[in-house]
Amino acid sequence: MSALFLVFLLFSSASGGTNPASSPDPFTAGVSLNIDCGGAANFTSEFGRAWVADRFFSAGATGLVAEPHRFLQQQERTLRFFPPVSAGKKNCYSVPLPPGRYYVRTFTVYDNYDSKLRTPSFDVSFEGTLVYAWRSPWPEAAARSGAYADLIASVLDGTANLCFYSIATDPPVVASVEFSAVHPLAYDSASTGTDMILINYGRLTSGGSLFGPGFTNDSDAFSRVWQSDADFRSLDVPIKALSAGGHRIFGANQAPNYFPVKLYETAVTTVNPSDALEYLLPVDTRLDYMVWFHFAEIDSGVTRVGQRVFDVVIGEENVTRIDIYKEVGGFNAFKWHHIVENLTSTTLVVKLVPVAGKPIICGLENYAMVPLDLATVPRQVMAMQALKESLRIPDRMGWNGDPCAPSTWDAWEGVTCHHSDNGQNLVVTQLNLSSNSLGGTLPSGLGQGSLVSLDLSSNQLTGGIPDSLGSSNLKVVLLNNNQLDGQVPEKLYSIGVHGGIIDLSGNKGLCGVPTLPACPLFWDKRGLSTAGKIAIGLSCAFVVIVLLLIYLFCIRRQNDDYDFEFPQDLISIAAKRNRYQRQKLMLVEMEAPNSNGFPSTSNAR
Repeated sequence: MSALFLVFLLFSSASGGTNPASSPDPFTAGVSLNIDCGGAANFTSEFGRAWVADRFFSAGATGLVAEPHRFLQQQERTLRFFPPVSAGKKNCYSVPLPPGRYYVRTFTVYDNYDSKLRTPSFDVSFEGTLVYAWRSPWPEAAARSGAYADLIASVLDGTANLCFYSIATDPPVVASVEFSAVHPLAYDSASTGTDMILINYGRLTSGGSLFGPGFTNDSDAFSRVWQSDADFRSLDVPIKALSAGGHRIFGANQAPNYFPVKLYETAVTTVNPSDALEYLLPVDTRLDYMVWFHFAEIDSGVTRVGQRVFDVVIGEENVTRIDIYKEVGGFNAFKWHHIVENLTSTTLVVKLVPVAGKPIICGLENYAMVPLDLATVPRQVMAMQALKESLRIPDRMGWNGDPCAPSTWDAWEGVTCHHSDNGQNLVVTQLNLSSNSLGGTLPSGLGQGSLVSLDLSSNQLTGGIPDSLGSSNLKVVLLNNNQLDGQVPEKLYSIGVHGGIIDLSGNKGLCGVPTLPACPLFWDKRGLSTAGKIAIGLSCAFVVIVLLLIYLFCIRRQNDDYDFEFPQDLISIAAKRNRYQRQKLMLVEMEAPNSNGFPSTSNAR
């Protein structure tokens, strides 16, 4: 394991206290999530912290440390590991979080959970940037008791990606993951920006013992844990621990950093007035560091300016002179930080050199300043995620997190990436996923402008070929030996015409370009073409109109039935009947007496 982790060894045996601690939530986000990796149920710890069962992981399996009795906290006993043969070389916890700044802490332990007596080697990234490197053999303390590591970083897209990379056949392992919202301006983010990750190389309380959420009842607004400075001070200098003696410390626990009051209630100073307080901090010479100093004049004997003055020397440079009483007075917190660059040694030496009186310090923090690695263009990330879902990519291929980042590791299996033209992002240039038993359909967003080579041959892909593939810069397209169907986009076929390589053979359902069968009339890549659909639509409309006319004609005939003449045969019968009735009537009239009492002469025979 690299020296990076040596400063994070916070052993579970250091836990103490029994009563839950309540912590005010001083910032807007107020988000806190603690995941018990490998755990099957939610629970609340003895310190009142809520832990959730394992979730948001990409793959892997659960395990239990070899000697659970050695671990006092439940979340330290269970773990999740990622066997490369089934989970792939890259696995992630992808946690949905509101955009903001977060304190992220992991607990990692081996403790021979697999009975192989061999600690694994693996890397860890956050938001696509390499942050931790575990290398075998681990120090015995870290392997058996575990080690905590933490960082402060921004989450911009609503999902925090904490990813683990297997080396060779080693399965990465993690026991717990914690996320806690941090004030957006904390730790000078206004000047460092959101594109910087601060990795803890030491967070020390001087003159005090380990404290913080999960270990004691003492609270910290950002869930930070503060460890004793004893292992980082020079043993050659005798020191004296100081206490505030019940005096109230002002100026602590304020925005944007919310440093806990407890940090300023203890301090160390030298026994000999001429000695300098000296700290030895492990560092990586490839990185720059942000060092935070915490002071409070908690000696009631110091009552005036100039009574305690000392220089701060970092490396070989005298960077500032401190007179705490001049700055803030007595029993007030005073914070100051400095950025260290161009290191040449793996040990950063920090000295407090006396000028007047003895030097004093309450706490010290050291953070590596790691710039965010280049990330894949966001629209390509979405397209690759859609491809993963559409083709049902198996877990063993490790398609998790950013497709191309971090640049120190290879991209997703079968994916090749390069820098974008402007050098500000990574772009996918090749996809080689042949012979992987992939199924599903090709998503419409697959044809990215940077993609020059696509090999999806000898899989089980179905459906049609999206038009977007024809609008890209592809030079090689191998889709042979699948189950694709429909009409091939002409622009895609033109790749071969213009000197590129295209192979569509072995897809019985494809049609419409040379070397393939002609498509049926009005057939398009996924069925009926637009012209076919228009023709069918017009035909249907014509039929509807004809039926409508017939219907209207029938309705009109029904309305005019009373005006129609009777048939001629009915008319002749009626006429004969009418003539007979008239003749009969006349005969009756003739036989009847007229008005003079004489019979009608017309009836004489």
